[in-house]
Amino acid sequence: MKLSEWIRHREITGKPCFSFSDVTAAFADMSEQPLLNSLSRYVRSKRLALVARGFYCIIPPQYALQGLVPPSYYVDQLMSYIGKLYYVGLLSAAAFWGAAHQRPQQFSIMTTYPRYSRSSDRNNMLIWFYRTEIPEKFLLTKNTETSCVKYSNAELTAIDLVQFEQHIGGLSRAATVLSELLENTNFRGAHDTLFNFTTVATVQRLGYIVDEILEERGQADIIYNELKLYSNHFRYCWLSTKHDKKKSAISEKWKLYINTEIEPDEI
Repeated sequence: MKLSEWIRHREITGKPCFSFSDVTAAFADMSEQPLLNSLSRYVRSKRLALVARGFYCIIPPQYALQGLVPPSYYVDQLMSYIGKLYYVGLLSAAAFWGAAHQRPQQFSIMTTYPRYSRSSDRNNMLIWFYRTEIPEKFLLTKNTETSCVKYSNAELTAIDLVQFEQHIGGLSRAATVLSELLENTNFRGAHDTLFNFTTVATVQRLGYIVDEILEERGQADIIYNELKLYSNHFRYCWLSTKHDKKKSAISEKWKLYINTEIEPDEI
């Protein structure tokens, strides 16, 4: 069997992703360099996409013109190949919830340390974020063209948007997305589970945005009550860690020094 035939067989049998190790196992009688050369030719001709070092995805006809495959097409297989837990998070997860406001240019992957260093230089569609533990209880599954992806539920997405706000465009951008995402959130019981995967300061900032910026008082009261159950003696902190820490207004309820203005876009 030729390499082209092997690739075609994988395509028609619904296995569009493969590693270089898969290729060498299938063609054990061949040396590696000719196989690498052939794979490189297929990448240049846009028959394959090199989505990470040593990991390929067959480009289906509907994406042949662009020569790019959307990350949802291969991310679950890629993370299985890497051997790490993950979820699609931040603006990419918000898009699944219909709350991204604008389609994000990159696909946000949340995974665990150590950092993954084998992402292909050619693949700038993936942006990696890291945490010490993946909160599997708060993940959902979405079917894709090839398999499925794991993504954060609405409450975890809301938490992440605030915790990682510097990576999505700031607190105003987070507030804009939250204004739509809150239609799907329910923070009851979060003190016993969800809050273990974030910081108290993040919950304070989230509560302030929901309460004072978005004026969703019902949801804000739930977050506040859950926060009191989780940490009855939370301390004052700054609303923004990237702005100057100077004298400012104070939110006594959320124990925040208000050192920046949050201005969400109108939806």
